[in-house]
Amino acid sequence: MGDPRGVLLINGVLITMLGLAMLIPALVDLALNHPDYAAFLSAAVITLFCGGALIASTYRRGIQLTVRQAFILTSSVWVVLPAFAALPLVFCELRLSYTDAFFEAMSGLSTTGSTVITGLDDTPPGILLWRAILQWLGGVGIIVTAIAVLPLLQVGGMQLFRMESSEQSDKALPRAAQIAAATAIAYLVLTLACAAALFMASVPAFDAIAHAMTTVATGGFSTSDASVGGLENDAAEWIIIIFMVMGSLPFVLYLQAIRGRPMLLWRDTQVRWFFITVGTGIGLVLLLTSLLDRDGSALEALRLATFNTISIITGTGYATSDYGSWGRSATALFFFFTFIGGCAGSTSCGIKIFRFRVMFESARVQINQLIRPNTVMVPHFNGRPLETHVIDAVMGYFFLFAMVFGMLAFLLTLTGLDLTTAISGAATAVSNVGPGLGNIIGPAGTFQPLPDAAKWLLAVGMLLGRLEFLTVMVLFTRRFWRG
Repeated sequence: MGDPRGVLLINGVLITMLGLAMLIPALVDLALNHPDYAAFLSAAVITLFCGGALIASTYRRGIQLTVRQAFILTSSVWVVLPAFAALPLVFCELRLSYTDAFFEAMSGLSTTGSTVITGLDDTPPGILLWRAILQWLGGVGIIVTAIAVLPLLQVGGMQLFRMESSEQSDKALPRAAQIAAATAIAYLVLTLACAAALFMASVPAFDAIAHAMTTVATGGFSTSDASVGGLENDAAEWIIIIFMVMGSLPFVLYLQAIRGRPMLLWRDTQVRWFFITVGTGIGLVLLLTSLLDRDGSALEALRLATFNTISIITGTGYATSDYGSWGRSATALFFFFTFIGGCAGSTSCGIKIFRFRVMFESARVQINQLIRPNTVMVPHFNGRPLETHVIDAVMGYFFLFAMVFGMLAFLLTLTGLDLTTAISGAATAVSNVGPGLGNIIGPAGTFQPLPDAAKWLLAVGMLLGRLEFLTVMVLFTRRFWRG
């Protein structure tokens, strides 16, 4: 591994930032005279002490990370931060067990959106805000990881989006650090715009801010047990639909649009495929369910189908209705929607559109070569030839995704879960979506009744899915540690 001080130092900086973030809900609870402010202050003190100690003991100038250390850093950060983020949930009046608190924190930072908390409508405001902050921080962290880290590590075909390309036209900004900073600004602007739009749609200020943070992060934590349906506001639902889509598009292309190249957003292959997929999904839901036959307008049926389809495809996980009651065909559709995801370089989750596009192009070329074996054909993505190692990386990702999903579903059945809960729970964890299927973890339920062993397994699934599997699994190979 070499000198570990660089890895420990960056962990310390991020832990310290998390501790400072805990002061925000503490101030909110203090202003509202709620006793939970002491829980956040206590957690902040512990977190700041540990983060400061790491910084003080490892700081030196000119630290350079190797590729091996980058793998270790990426995985360690997503384990350490939820461990500290869980502390306020343990200390607050909810008195969650550490298992439940870690599950909630991992679900928040990975923007999965699965929850073990019931009675959200009566939950203290500090806790609701903390959940939203976790998803907001997780969302921006995911974008930076997808843009600046995973392409360098050549994980799962993400090298397609490497910013250090030799062609100047590929660079949104000259350096990855500048890209990350500009992306964070775009992320903040989108969040503020979403909050302002919700507020103007008569959503209370606190709910508008909390939902804006979790919408742009495509996270799905809400302030009500009924999720967005609890707002009872049609205009707010359409606003959230727009911003869920915006959070699922590549943020680098937003930077290109700001710099005077807005058409690049539409010319991007995965963006076009994303909109085609979403449109097809909405059409199938309307066609195969009885939404149009219910008492209500066609616009209401369109809103229900659009909101819930986009919510699951993008991995946001909000709900305005229990789509599990829309019939078997709808249940099957939403199960498959769980795996799709949005675009690379966004806050979205799942397998992601670009991988489906790469596999489609590869399959198309192979089929055509069977018909014309003497013809030389090369698969393309965004008008450029796909290199063999990129296709191999995508195929490896598909294999690992299927393997982890199957293994996790099997292990969940060993904890006593029924087959529907186990399979949908595994799918929603590795795809970072949120709600599963069935009466327990469906859109009308929570993960609270699950045994502790199942919650730890699902937390591991969230971590693996969020970090694209290979980033974590490479740490368990002997060659990685041999040097």
